[in-house]
Amino acid sequence: MRYLLMIADAESAWDDMPESEQHAMLAEYHQFGEELEKSGAFVDAARLQPIATATSVRVRNGETVTTDGPFAETKEQFGGYYLIDVPNLDAALTWAAKIPSARIGTIEVRPLWEMDESQG
Repeated sequence: MRYLLMIADAESAWDDMPESEQHAMLAEYHQFGEELEKSGAFVDAARLQPIATATSVRVRNGETVTTDGPFAETKEQFGGYYLIDVPNLDAALTWAAKIPSARIGTIEVRPLWEMDESQG
């Protein structure tokens, strides 16, 4: 089953982190990515641009409205994701706990809605 591991933390936590700690965390991310790939669970991953680059789109009464910034004002912002394919939720949670940002933010784990060809 595929799961999306969404990484959310405060951008300021990264910005306030000493450069040596940033380098150490990036090394941890590299190690995590290698471990995930070797396991065969890796499907995809990406780091997102800063929240200042976000644009929200809403369509109301047939009119498209765009707003600079995220959908909601929160203390934590989505900074990236891993898409994994594992047997069950317990395996997904185990991988989520290994993501370095779990120590400074939150990893939201959500199963993908798998649609077969008959569902469109």
